[in-house]
Amino acid sequence: MERHYYKRTGCPFSGADLLKLTTFLNEQELDYDDQITFTVILEDADRIIATGSCHANIIKCVAVSPDYQGQNLLSEIMTELVSHLFEQGITHYFGFTKPKNKEIFGNMGLYPVAETDRILLLENKKDGLKKYIRKLQKETETAMQTGIENIHGQGVGAIVANCNPFTLGHQYLIEQASKGCRWVHLFILSENQGWLTARDRYEMVKLGIRGFSNVILHQTSDYLISPVVFPTYFIKEKQQAFTMNCMLDIEIFTHAIAKALEIDRRFVGTEDSCRVTAAYNECLKQALPPAGIELVELKRMTEGTEPISASVVRRAWQSGNPQKTKKYLPASTYQWLEEKFPQ
Repeated sequence: MERHYYKRTGCPFSGADLLKLTTFLNEQELDYDDQITFTVILEDADRIIATGSCHANIIKCVAVSPDYQGQNLLSEIMTELVSHLFEQGITHYFGFTKPKNKEIFGNMGLYPVAETDRILLLENKKDGLKKYIRKLQKETETAMQTGIENIHGQGVGAIVANCNPFTLGHQYLIEQASKGCRWVHLFILSENQGWLTARDRYEMVKLGIRGFSNVILHQTSDYLISPVVFPTYFIKEKQQAFTMNCMLDIEIFTHAIAKALEIDRRFVGTEDSCRVTAAYNECLKQALPPAGIELVELKRMTEGTEPISASVVRRAWQSGNPQKTKKYLPASTYQWLEEKFPQ
């Protein structure tokens, strides 16, 4: 069959092109995602008939006009997106969609990772989560051979943190978990969110926990996801979208990671300033106990009356006032930052 459509890409689109794309997505009951960095569209006589986008290693906003389905357009969209990801050095990528689309995206080489009744997470690597679990188990075995179990503790704890940078507040949370548990799994988010890279944060935390012999350090890879990047473009109920996405993240933690590592306690700090983190903590309160995991919420450490916050440290350091941050940071973090960002 002769092709009557042509392809265009944007990094991302703007102006009239963005308006046309947004309108097309709305017609397919999808919203445009503001975090998009690359988009491909197929057009027929200046009318969008198919599209797909991505941000980092997440494919999103994929749609084909009902009038053009069955013409292999989805395959062409996915081929273009995957080529773009490979050009960026990304070989492991994910997609979020509705569970009813499992077979469609399965035919495109994407495998289910986890799902709830409303959201399905897929990836391009078969058994990727199982391989990640095996990696965690191997790291745990190695750490237990060199570490020292807290024989006075109860159960196995977990902390998931960004540590951008690692503060006295993070150190306090880890210390309390270390005192209360036999072993503690500390997961550092692997997503790069600016200022400090994932590797920077991991190395900084590694220095800061040297005194805790029963803490096992891990990177989250792509399977414990920051709430900041949860997509909501295909969810109509926007007020419930964040909760739905949090539940998907918690599903992976409870039924895969915690189960494999025998984690029965998760530690978090109270959150008064960040609504996103506070809402995520509320989701944990609802979802963990039914899965047999206790949520331990500790009051956030303060300096005087001010809560210790990594965002305060970032602002002070970036504004050229690093001395202000000393009261918020372990000596190891302050020294690391001085070497990384000399004033």
